[in-house]
Amino acid sequence: MTESMTQANTVPPLSFSCSRQFIPWLAQQQISLAFTTYQTNRLFLLGMKPDGSLSIFERLFQRPMGLFSQPNRLWMSTRFQLWQLDNVLTGGQFHKGYDQLYIPRIAYTTGDIDVHDLVVDERDRPIFVNTLFSCVATVSDRHSFTPLWQPPFITQLVPEDRCHLNGLALVDGKPRYVTAVSRSDVAAGWRQRRQDGGCVVDMQTNEVILTNLSMPHSPRWYRGKLWLLNSGTGDFGYFDPVLGQFEPVTFCPGYLRGLTFYQDWAIVGLSKPRGEQTFSGLELEDRLTAKDAIAQCGLLWINLNTGIIDHWLQIDGVISELYDVQIIPNALRPMVLGFMTDEICQLITLEQQPIPTISPDQLHPLDSPLSNPSQPNSEPNLTFLEDELERGANQASIGDNPLYWQGN
Repeated sequence: MTESMTQANTVPPLSFSCSRQFIPWLAQQQISLAFTTYQTNRLFLLGMKPDGSLSIFERLFQRPMGLFSQPNRLWMSTRFQLWQLDNVLTGGQFHKGYDQLYIPRIAYTTGDIDVHDLVVDERDRPIFVNTLFSCVATVSDRHSFTPLWQPPFITQLVPEDRCHLNGLALVDGKPRYVTAVSRSDVAAGWRQRRQDGGCVVDMQTNEVILTNLSMPHSPRWYRGKLWLLNSGTGDFGYFDPVLGQFEPVTFCPGYLRGLTFYQDWAIVGLSKPRGEQTFSGLELEDRLTAKDAIAQCGLLWINLNTGIIDHWLQIDGVISELYDVQIIPNALRPMVLGFMTDEICQLITLEQQPIPTISPDQLHPLDSPLSNPSQPNSEPNLTFLEDELERGANQASIGDNPLYWQGN
């Protein structure tokens, strides 16, 4: 048996388990969820099968992280691109038993700038945390990104991941609050401030409104409060503006990343801390030991009225880290097309709208190159374009991480 075969056999199988009332609750709510795990390059969609069991659908993307959900649309950040995925099914339509079918329609190529949280503002612009450059940015039609804002303690726009800016919260459709692991202004300086250097910054006033956090993530504005995850201590809680401090609500057994809300519940992502220096020496380790517990990977449903964990989904096996989670409303069983099979080539949808009546002259004006088939270079240009697209499609299927080839 080869070394690679031995390593493959030691990887535990992927498995999901959940609390007893979770499946009935999910069926009653008529919603689905999306969550990302950049550790194994997967986007998961969680819904219900017609027989009442869980539907767990996965697709492979390179390093998926930030998610943002809109009606019939998902946005997702990956290793070097931002993806817009659109649902092409309408009410009552199904594809292979799924009631929502998301297709990757638009990709903005940013380069590997370590995009973390992603939102869409009131102007329908994707806004994201550019962690490598320590700024908040949006897409550009010709460059990797357009910087919009940087923390007041960052003095240069350089690719040094100085403070590990990671989280972004919208308020009334405008980007408003960010989280950072530190206020460091030197390359990778945040790594020495993981225990108590974390902060929250108000983008509108440039004021640091909350300090002494431990690796905070996922700020979200909900029901008039700024909620966030104090990941290094395992606490889900909120910012109290009167006291000027973080108020913990629930301790969660894992490293926290990913937060969304639905009615009276906060849905929180759990990860197992990696066995490396970045995650060592945190208060979370001591608290887990004191409770005779080990870190878990999965999702928790925290009741906002009681602080109690009403439901949980646990993931075991090859996946040990999550990054983000989003609700997909009015969806029972969603799926998404990927790039590893021919389905994305063969599934073609058509916008149903009247075809305008136009004359041939309007189709091919006299001064158009298409009006003269013998015009030099017209056919070679088209052939060249097709060749480039073919090569681009092949390249898009190749990832330098071997996990990118697994599954479909």
